[in-house]
Amino acid sequence: MSSIRLFLVAGILATLTLFNFFAALRGYQSSMVEADLLFDNQLLDFARLVDHIDITDDHTELRLGNNLAFQIWENGQLIAHSYHAPDDPIIGFSTGFDYSNFDGYRWRTYARQDSLATRWVIVAERTDLRYVLAENVVLESILPILLSIPLIGLLIWLIVSHGLKPLTALSAELKSRHVNDLSPVAASNTRKELDQVIQSLNGFMRRLNQSVEREKRFSADAAHELRTPISALKVQLHNLSSEIDINSGAWQDLQNGVERMQHLVEQLLSLYRMSPDKFLENSHQVDLYEVCENVIARQYSLIEARNQQLDLEGDHLIIHGDEFALETMFSNLLSNASKYTPMDGQIRVAVTRANGRVELVVEDDGPGIPEAERERVFHRFYHNEKLLEENQLPGCGLGLTIVSHVAQLHHAAVRVERSGFGQGSRFVVSFPGEHA
Repeated sequence: MSSIRLFLVAGILATLTLFNFFAALRGYQSSMVEADLLFDNQLLDFARLVDHIDITDDHTELRLGNNLAFQIWENGQLIAHSYHAPDDPIIGFSTGFDYSNFDGYRWRTYARQDSLATRWVIVAERTDLRYVLAENVVLESILPILLSIPLIGLLIWLIVSHGLKPLTALSAELKSRHVNDLSPVAASNTRKELDQVIQSLNGFMRRLNQSVEREKRFSADAAHELRTPISALKVQLHNLSSEIDINSGAWQDLQNGVERMQHLVEQLLSLYRMSPDKFLENSHQVDLYEVCENVIARQYSLIEARNQQLDLEGDHLIIHGDEFALETMFSNLLSNASKYTPMDGQIRVAVTRANGRVELVVEDDGPGIPEAERERVFHRFYHNEKLLEENQLPGCGLGLTIVSHVAQLHHAAVRVERSGFGQGSRFVVSFPGEHA
């Protein structure tokens, strides 16, 4: 994830560094030019000094150090020179500055002729030593700029951090809010750059709140209002059962349709009750094994009516969650297993610990789910019409969607596998484990 603070600091620091680099480069070039001019003036003064050397005592070879050399020529004869100057002219007899190579080095030279045009003075200075000295002077002026870059970066970081405080405060306020709090964000004492952000955010939260409220009202009102006519319809069907042939196909289709409608309404109510805010309010330590026992006790008569064998295995393991949501999830898994398990079939339920997690396993010996469709079974309103018709049981395609939804609320993972019975399906819900 990219950071605005890092982007601003890196961008400003890179700009300053680049600017300082070009400024330092330009300053270095200018300084070297000035240094060359300074050294050339010193070389010119040196030539004037050499021109006034008294050579009447026959001191024709003088020691001046490693970086300087000179020659004095008169009437084409070398009459005096420094000890490491060559015997030949260092440069041609031409007034001005030039370069020459001797004694294994590169030299900056200067030649001048006296007013009588009989004497030439040639002086030279090693270029490597003069450049070392010039670069040391220049670098000493540039080095503080380079060393100050980390300090400048720290100052920029502090300034940018201070400038981003309103944004940080806005983020902290949003994080600290309750999941149900969709009230407008207060815009007092904020920077004007954030005003538009806060206005857009408040507009979004207002629309979101309206959308959530509409969905809640629709789900609750629709499911609640549908219960009354469905109950009346079931009463009428019961009254009609004594007057018509209840074994006819039309009667069975009508009764199955009413059962399916009632099942859909109940699932819609369950889906509404298991919203994230409800989950947070009702979450606590739950014994998953006891949840399975309670649901099995309520649904056992339906399983017994189909003469199905049901086994509950495992241990009393504790997880953190909402008991109603867990009961609804397991009820859907168990109901789903019973629907698709044939008469006299087998259903096995287990609560175990595996790899530090608590697993709820529900498997049956029904027809199973093709591997290609195992992910689709958790989609809303997906169900196998052919199998439902064969079993003559209601189904609306929301049961496994609710299972997946409850698993997400509990930070659990749900997967579908081949049953251990050799055929059928095996649903495994893996929860984060808690100590018993």
